Amino acid sequence: MTHTPVDPVVLTQELIRCPSVTPADAGALTILQTMLANAGFAVTRIERGGIDNLFARWGSADDGPTFGFNGHTDVVPVGDETDWTHPPFSAMIDGDTLYGRGATDMKSGVAAFVAAAVDFVMQTPPRGSVVVTVTGDEEGDATDGTTAILDWMEANGERMDVCLVGEPTCPSEMGEMIKIGRRGSMTAFFEVTGVQGHSAYLHRARNPITPLVGMLDRLAQHELDQGTQFFDPSTLAITTVDVGNPANNVIPAKASATINIRFNDAHKSSDLINWINAEVARAIGNTGIEIDVSYKVSGESFITPAGPFSQMIADVVETHTGRRPELSTSGGTSDARFIRAHCPVVECGLVGKTMHQVDERVPVAQIHTLKAIYGALLERYFAKSERG
Repeated sequence: MTHTPVDPVVLTQELIRCPSVTPADAGALTILQTMLANAGFAVTRIERGGIDNLFARWGSADDGPTFGFNGHTDVVPVGDETDWTHPPFSAMIDGDTLYGRGATDMKSGVAAFVAAAVDFVMQTPPRGSVVVTVTGDEEGDATDGTTAILDWMEANGERMDVCLVGEPTCPSEMGEMIKIGRRGSMTAFFEVTGVQGHSAYLHRARNPITPLVGMLDRLAQHELDQGTQFFDPSTLAITTVDVGNPANNVIPAKASATINIRFNDAHKSSDLINWINAEVARAIGNTGIEIDVSYKVSGESFITPAGPFSQMIADVVETHTGRRPELSTSGGTSDARFIRAHCPVVECGLVGKTMHQVDERVPVAQIHTLKAIYGALLERYFAKSERG
């Protein structure tokens, strides 16, 4: 039977029309499940913590290597819908551009790799297997998304030899950048308790703001590093200081603050936590003020060293876009931070300029180009494995 190639733009539109604002699925995974199952993929829905995820494998890992794709169908809220040129879940094509929440981040990327994978196994079945993993919990807390898929894979003896994450990776032009690593991210939350009092009688109060501000200044002024071979210098940002005091003649009893650190491979989160704890202890010892601190580590820094996998991706991207992509570690976090412990992982996708914005959009030609890149990667990866 002749296989009709999957149109990735039409598939992107179908996914956008599912209002899957995290953590809702709204039918997006069912669309993918049906398409993959019809192409011979064994599909499993993995639910954890109220989050829906999808794992699909074509072929057998016992017969050869496994190429994996990863992405997400959940999206961020749309904001004020009246600010949009076209309704955010209408998937309207205006001229040569597709509008909608998720058009860039990253329903187009998911549609491109699912379309490429389906066409590949239907037209040129490889020796080996193709895995597709899609989560509904990337834009949220990310505790029951890709991590749930990886936990299920480990429990069921499933594996990938390499994985490509289809996140948008290019700043301005298609093909200019792929990501071979990401900085780590952690947040520290400070709660400082003093004694409320009249601002004219300082000796009767204990001001929690003074030691908090002093400690924050020491943390912010500290140079974490000067960058490493693959990463820019680590950064520390004070993101909020809160007192909630409406009176100018009252010393408040409590104050709080939050900092966020984006760190490179010169650090582990545990080392940074130890440093912050030492500064907290110093502030307590100097003032006697009570300071509590808690932490949230969103991910450790990681790098997939440049090698055959990233070289292959760069070669294919250059062939299809005319640009040799930079191997970068810039940007925030992605689910690659979880996959890196399972197998080598590289991110390769669209231009990300409009992601999370009002009027999120993507040129339809870029979606077709991305599908072509993913399809060529599959062809080259399995051809190379057969040559040894």
